[in-house]
Amino acid sequence: MPATPNPPKRIVIVEDQTAVREMIAQIVELEPGMKVVAETGEGHAACQICLEHKPDLIILDLMLPGLNGTEVLRRVSKVLTKTRVLVFSGYYNPGLIRDLVQCGAHGFVEKSAPLAELRKGLQIVAAGGSYFGPAVSQFLREAMMPVAEGGAGSMEDLTAREREVLQLIAESYSTRAIATKLNVSVKTAENHRTNLMKKLRLHDVASIVRFAVEKGLVDPGAQNI
Repeated sequence: MPATPNPPKRIVIVEDQTAVREMIAQIVELEPGMKVVAETGEGHAACQICLEHKPDLIILDLMLPGLNGTEVLRRVSKVLTKTRVLVFSGYYNPGLIRDLVQCGAHGFVEKSAPLAELRKGLQIVAAGGSYFGPAVSQFLREAMMPVAEGGAGSMEDLTAREREVLQLIAESYSTRAIATKLNVSVKTAENHRTNLMKKLRLHDVASIVRFAVEKGLVDPGAQNI
């Protein structure tokens, strides 16, 4: 009897720009043995879709509304331990690469790279390997070095809700607006803000925004820092 063909790798695409998301989907569908099963451009929806479909691989942007890509990665990778994750983003630095690797990313392709680079990363990560594009790989050694004492704290020190509040502050939401968006009291939102600033050793909104940009939570081009 002929051998039963392997089922196609099931891919979820998380990208907030519709044209880019459609381009990625076309690339995936042209790859033998791969199939797009879902796509979204919003962070909370990404978590729900990934947990529902349990894909073999997620192609993940970082600058997402609602919930940033690093937080999506952090939440999903704790549950879907066998799912591979390829980050596809236009922003990166050693601290961000460190966080992504610690959260479970298996690869990173920069958006400025040729499409052939995305295909290469997709194939390698889907096959079980790790791939970091040329522009990113130079940061890997620095990213894995111990963090110097005396700087800001770590995102890992924050609760999931505190990380949400951090992103919203960096996106210029007021405390009252944050409370409304998260369906909590203003006092609770204030407490989250106070706690995260204490844990991260940050003292004002400007330092919160700079930290969020460094961590790839918000678009640096949209921030006045």
